[in-house]
Formats: sequence, structure tokens, C-alpha cells
Amino acid sequence: MREALAGLTVRGRVFLAAGVTTIVCAIIVGQTPLVRVGVLVTALPLLAALWIGRSRYRLALTRTVSPQLVAAGQAARVQLTLTNEARTPTGVLLLEDHLPYVLGTRPRFVLEGIGHGWRRHVTYQVRSDVRGQFEIGPMTVRVTDPFGLIELGRAFHTTAPLTVTPRTVALPGIPIGGAWTGSGDNRPRAFAVGSAEDVTVREYRRGDDLRRVHWRSSARVGELMVRREEQPWQSRATVFLDNRLISHRGQGVASSLEAAVSTAASVALHLSQRGYAVRLVTATGEEPGTAWHSRTAAVNTAPLLEALAVVQIEHSPHLDTAWLAEPGHGGLLIAVLGDVTDNDGRFLKRLQHHAATSAAIALDVDAWAPHLAPSGTGTTSTALASTGWRSVRLRPRDHLEVVWQELGRLSNRQQVES
Repeated sequence: MREALAGLTVRGRVFLAAGVTTIVCAIIVGQTPLVRVGVLVTALPLLAALWIGRSRYRLALTRTVSPQLVAAGQAARVQLTLTNEARTPTGVLLLEDHLPYVLGTRPRFVLEGIGHGWRRHVTYQVRSDVRGQFEIGPMTVRVTDPFGLIELGRAFHTTAPLTVTPRTVALPGIPIGGAWTGSGDNRPRAFAVGSAEDVTVREYRRGDDLRRVHWRSSARVGELMVRREEQPWQSRATVFLDNRLISHRGQGVASSLEAAVSTAASVALHLSQRGYAVRLVTATGEEPGTAWHSRTAAVNTAPLLEALAVVQIEHSPHLDTAWLAEPGHGGLLIAVLGDVTDNDGRFLKRLQHHAATSAAIALDVDAWAPHLAPSGTGTTSTALASTGWRSVRLRPRDHLEVVWQELGRLSNRQQVES
């Protein structure tokens, strides 16, 4: 009852004040009929509070989001299933599902007098032009009487996740190159001496089947070696994304960082669909969950896009190079770069030597903020050319598929010249 009285609406407080005032005034002027009117007006919100306070609401909510992984600009469907598990009917219910502002306005529903066992399905759509991971919910329920004198708030604590991935562009197939290696293995190890069968072995790793140990090669090299001829062959690719603050211009969805993330997502998706085992590396190192694996393209793309959905700007000007200290993995390397300075030259050289084939898509970041003076810290194309990279430039109005084809032409030209 006390909670119900605390939930008096403005209308309920007006009724209560008007009733008390009418009773006092009627007593002063000696008008007995007005006292009855005042008692009726005063009793109405009190009776509503008593009715609301004694009601027992047992509402069950099930929320499903389909699909839970969508690209920016695409809609996802949210389905709500509400059930009244109480034995008594409810009053008027005002429901509101909480949403992050980027997903749109909060949906609101009004339900009147639902009885025991009542069930209702409600569906609405959400859409975001901003990538990220969002939580849909919780839902708040406001219980009110038919006159709108009392209003109590309730809330469901359950939420449902929604991941909005970057926008991607379908890229054409180009002869970009890349080394073919056994799935999960390094590139074939070269030996100073040995026969042709040495090419089919690699160093032993924890978890390898001891029955696959190649003892002759192990004795020759001085460490355990295992056969690799039974492993499936698969090409590897690394997509490097420079997400440092000093490398990008602009803010929000119109920034060069968002263009870089979308570019990296398009490249990663394209390479995965072509059969590459793709991993994502950012300025802070290799992203967890995107390591090389032998999963199919349909399964491979989800962790890549989820990782790119939550990539944030890195405020540190330094690049993590720990992953470059690993034994040479080789394969294809596609770098999506912002503003590269002369100080990054050493890193770019290590990056190129780490891969069998390397190429870069360099964003003309100053074009994303034309009102600002050029950074003057060095041009990306010059820094890349000095380290032997083959690269193409991407501007705000350029079509990524056209730039990608240009990168393929550079690859063909380099192969012809070599």
C-alpha cells in the first residue's frame, strides 16, 4: 500500500488534494452534501492504490534477436513474448524496451487487463549505422489503474546482445599471391642437409600425436620433428589494421578510422571466402579469437567481423611488435594503414619481412579532414615506397573494389618485372 501511494501520478495527487480541500471547505461552510463529494474524490485514488498494491503481477518475458550479427545499416528483428503467470488479471500495463540511442527510438506498448495464462508476441526492428556491440533491454513495466491515478514501475533484468559489424564491400578476385602452408603449421622448414622427405616435416608442438614423429629428421636436426603430409593444405593471410589515433583524422562514422575498419572487414571477408585462414592484427597486437585456424569460411568470418565491430581508437603512438617475434609464419599480409610516419619505417620493414607476400591499402587521411592543415609528419606513400611495399591509396570518394583491382594490377606488374 505504501509503495502504491508513493506511485501517485499528478492526476492522482490532484484528486487527493481536491478531495481533502473539498471536505475542509464543506465543513467550514456547513455544506454536508459537499463533504460526501469530497470523500468520494479522496477515496478514489486511495482505493486505486489499495487495488494496485494488492495485485500480484507475475509477468514472464522472453526476448530473442535475429540475427545477432548484422552489418551496419541492416535491420535486426527483436521478438518479445510476454506471459501473465499470475492467477488474477492485471491492470493497464505500459511497457518500454530500453535501447541504445544508436538503435533507434524505444518501443512502447500498452496492454489492458490481461488475464491468467495470457500470452502475446510483439516484434519490432532495430537498425544501427554505427558498428559495435549493444545490449537490448531491460524492459520496464509501468502498472497503472484505469483512471491513471496510480503508476508503479517494474523492470525485467534480462537483456539480449546485438553485434553490428562494419560495412563491407564485395571485392573482385585478383592475383594477390600468398604462400600455401599446411593448416596450423609454419612454412616448410629448410634444412642444410637432407632428402626430399624433409620438406614434409615440421617442428614438434605440444599436443602433436607422437605416432607422427619423424625420427630420422629428428635425429638429423637435433629436435623432434613430425610428419605433415596428412594435414590439409590451406593458405594463410594476415590483415593488419593501424587503429592509432595519430594515424587517423575525423570523428565518428565519418572518420578515416571507420573507413579503415570497413576496408579491413571487406578484405578479411574476401580472403576468408577465397579459402584463406585469416587472422586480424591491430596496433595492440593479434586480436584474440581471430588466430589462424582450419574452419570453413562461413564460420571463419564471424569472429573476424565481431573483432572488427569493437575495434577502438588506440591512443598510444606505439605499435605492438610482439607478434612479429614469433617464428616466421609467412603467407599473405594485407595492411590497412593511416598516416605512416618516418618513425614507422622500421616496423614496416619487419612487417614486410614477416610475410611471403605483402601489400598495403593506405588511406589519404588528410582528405577526411580537409579543414585541418596537413599533418606534416611524413607521407604514407613515401614511407611505404622506401621499404619496398606495393601499395595503393584510398580517398573518401574512392570505391574500394576499384582500389582493390588496382592493387591486383600492381601485383601482376611486379610479377612480370621480376
